[in-house]
Amino acid sequence: MVDLSVDLGNNLILDNPVLTASGTFGYGTEFDDFIDLNRLGGFVVKGTTLHHREGNAYPRMAETPSGMLNAVGLQNKGVKYFVDHIYPNLLKYQSKVIVNVSGSTIEDYVACTEYLEGLEGISAIELNISCPNVKEGGMAFGTSCASAEKVVEAVRKVYSKHLMVKLSPNVTDITEIAKSAEAGGADSVSLINTMLGMAIDAKSRKPLLSTVTGGLSGPAVKPIALRMVWQVANSIKIPVVGLGGIMNAEDAVEFMLAGASAVQLGTANFIDPQVTVKVVEGIASYLKEQNIGSSKELIGGLIL
Repeated sequence: MVDLSVDLGNNLILDNPVLTASGTFGYGTEFDDFIDLNRLGGFVVKGTTLHHREGNAYPRMAETPSGMLNAVGLQNKGVKYFVDHIYPNLLKYQSKVIVNVSGSTIEDYVACTEYLEGLEGISAIELNISCPNVKEGGMAFGTSCASAEKVVEAVRKVYSKHLMVKLSPNVTDITEIAKSAEAGGADSVSLINTMLGMAIDAKSRKPLLSTVTGGLSGPAVKPIALRMVWQVANSIKIPVVGLGGIMNAEDAVEFMLAGASAVQLGTANFIDPQVTVKVVEGIASYLKEQNIGSSKELIGGLIL
């Protein structure tokens, strides 16, 4: 029997290295009819902000060759609604629940986090400093080393449990942003968020998204994500969670060999709602075939 568990630090130990990516899995409960959520290492619920957000105007999703563009804009009902109406339904799951937190100002991030600090059923937060689809805040904090460190440091002061920081690929050198997150007190980093892209309807001569540009995800971004995970894992000491175009177990193994301690699946959930469980089973099968006793042995196992 192989050991699939991984330790991301600060008391966040996953039964297996498979998580879901925020914004692609709702609050988890939407997938109850398709999979047993307890079989996942954990799931990251949709982006949560201090106040209610309507998100961007429609259309805000578009298919592209080998990928998907979105410009949802962090639509959600705010952290108080989450605590009062969503959180109680999540307590029945054994898998780790992680809340993705976003904001327009540092004060927003801190206030939103303070709502979550005392909730026993929440194992960690993922600080989103990388969303490309909001006009203020979001990615602005993740494209400057000074801003990234400042917001992470501020949240660290009010949050004692595991603090994961989600990084943007839309920067010159993602390793420098990762180092800033580590210096600010992050327990781990997750990467990559979506890449800024656009799509045009040649007949109408109009963009497919109301916001003109949006975030590209799916298989198209995998080679870029894999490269960045490898670079970051070799630049910092805290664990790395890899995501970006992971569609199957072989993709997940590649990210772990590049240095990821765990992985998140996003766009794949829209194609196959059972893909996460299939990836858990696929990693276990790979370990058995390779005569490897633990998924931890995969982390950073790339041979150069």
